[in-house]
Amino acid sequence: MLSPGDRVIAAVSGGPDSVCLLDVLHELAPAVDATLAGLAHLNHNLRGEASRDDERFVAALAQRYGLEFYREEANLSEGNLEESARQARRAFFARLIRIGAATRIATGHTLDDQAETVLFRLLRGSGPGGLSGILPITAEGLIRPLLEVTRADVEEHLRSKGLSWRQDATNLDARFSRNRLRQELLPLLRREWNPRISEALARYAEIAHEEERWWEAEIGRVAANVLEHADSGIAFEAKSIAELPKAMARRLIRHAFRQVRCAEAPPDFEHVERVLDLAEGHPGEGKLEFDGLEVIRSFDRLRLQRAGGQIHTADTPVSIPGRYPFGNALVYFELADALREPLDCVSLKLQGLGELPPLELRSWRVGDRYHPVGKSRDYTLHELFQRAQVPSWQRHVWPIVAIGSRIVWVRKFGVASEFAAESGTGPVLRIWEENVPSG
Repeated sequence: MLSPGDRVIAAVSGGPDSVCLLDVLHELAPAVDATLAGLAHLNHNLRGEASRDDERFVAALAQRYGLEFYREEANLSEGNLEESARQARRAFFARLIRIGAATRIATGHTLDDQAETVLFRLLRGSGPGGLSGILPITAEGLIRPLLEVTRADVEEHLRSKGLSWRQDATNLDARFSRNRLRQELLPLLRREWNPRISEALARYAEIAHEEERWWEAEIGRVAANVLEHADSGIAFEAKSIAELPKAMARRLIRHAFRQVRCAEAPPDFEHVERVLDLAEGHPGEGKLEFDGLEVIRSFDRLRLQRAGGQIHTADTPVSIPGRYPFGNALVYFELADALREPLDCVSLKLQGLGELPPLELRSWRVGDRYHPVGKSRDYTLHELFQRAQVPSWQRHVWPIVAIGSRIVWVRKFGVASEFAAESGTGPVLRIWEENVPSG
């Protein structure tokens, strides 16, 4: 949890667990050449003067231990206060790490907290990932040194050291589901089913966590071959998911969700199943929307993205020579005397045009049509997109070069026949792209 040189801040609410955590870190951090760099306290402002008393108590602890005191106040939103408070704490801790105040934030979660979390998530229908419970160490830099210690052990330690603590009355408030689980359900299970129910649930969390660690490495390996990151979203072939074993497919979809949504809550089982159904269905168009996320199917490809997260491009007048970003690609323009390498460049003849007319780099517009070189007739771009199975999310960043209303070049479909250069003719306008996205 701590390595030499680490700076750890203890998250202290004033309750017994966090006071015990502070005392333990004060004694043990120097043993691994780490530094206890301060205390962090978030005032949730839920209990009026009692909340202010908690803050004063923690400030006095910081002074007693000779530590820096970091504090913030939370303005919790209406609705799920427990979740809102949790998000506020995580944001506070992330800021402390970001500004360099600490490399680790320690929280006072105990074995009893772990048991409550596992049972709570089990009752809500969580999968194996959720049943891993509270992680000992997180990617964000949180550590839980007391996770194998019971609340009884904590209070025994505090009494043996003569340390006092604060009691939070909200921990007894039956309006909060976690409190009802702690006060009613777990004692019932302990009496009627298993007197060591907390240890059993914590052991299950440890088993699930170790299995999840193996799965995470395996999913990372598969994801590197299946998932394509493009334009702030993730795309993949529908059959690449549909043909996987269900256990792997579900985890891969959850992995994609986490990649797009960063550290936000994982998707519900129902959401994962709906994405699987979309991948296993017939090729075509389809769209799912939930929790600020969109899942789009176009032909045999799917894309996950944040709602409204697509890149938008502006129409751009072209100067020659020039280089222009378009979506995730760069489009280059230069004049040349005649056709020359590289052969994958598009070359437009300029003979008969007189002075080079104004060129515009733009995206697709409904109704666009032109006559590609080598084709027998005009085509609408929509028809060309359909024939080439260009996914719908790529079309709005598909580069087109035009002179007024006349299209002269389109990515993949080539130059218009009336502008196509022939060997030995010149001068020519050369157009090519770099970093063309595949997703």
